[in-house]
Amino acid sequence: MTDIRTPRLLLRSWRDADLPAFAALNADAEVRRWFPGTLTCAESDAQAARLQAHIAAHGFGLWAVEVPGVVLFVGFVGLQHVTFPAPFTPAVETGWRLARQHWGRGYATEAAWAALAHGFGPVALPEIVAFAVPGNLASRRVMERIGMRHDPADDFDHPGMPEGTPLRRHVLYRAARPG
Repeated sequence: MTDIRTPRLLLRSWRDADLPAFAALNADAEVRRWFPGTLTCAESDAQAARLQAHIAAHGFGLWAVEVPGVVLFVGFVGLQHVTFPAPFTPAVETGWRLARQHWGRGYATEAAWAALAHGFGPVALPEIVAFAVPGNLASRRVMERIGMRHDPADDFDHPGMPEGTPLRRHVLYRAARPG
């Protein structure tokens, strides 16, 4: 995998040294507000292993993000195959999760722009999607800043969320390869 550099960030493969910071991020209830719950250290490590396996298998994925010379790990941003059935699948999604102390600095937007460029450039994807719980306004703003468009007709119930939970309904955003 080729590292991706932005003016402030490095998107790269995962390292064992990332795991404690990733576990802390996944144990933070505010970071995991739009998910069913926090993760244990073992669950977090298993998720990191799955993310790295996706990168190894596909040449892209949800990369570890660092701020070179400042912070070795702030979270992840990138692209991954959607693994559940939905009206818009098969698809590749862009996603991000950053430790709370790194919110509000534009890192998610900057890295997501780079992920989209990589997806539409070297990977040659025709479309990239993103989705979130409707109330997750911070993620929705990132989707809008990177040029993704929302059509309410595309909104869906996430099959991985139990019926009756407010986390089941998701909004879908799309971006098409330019040209």
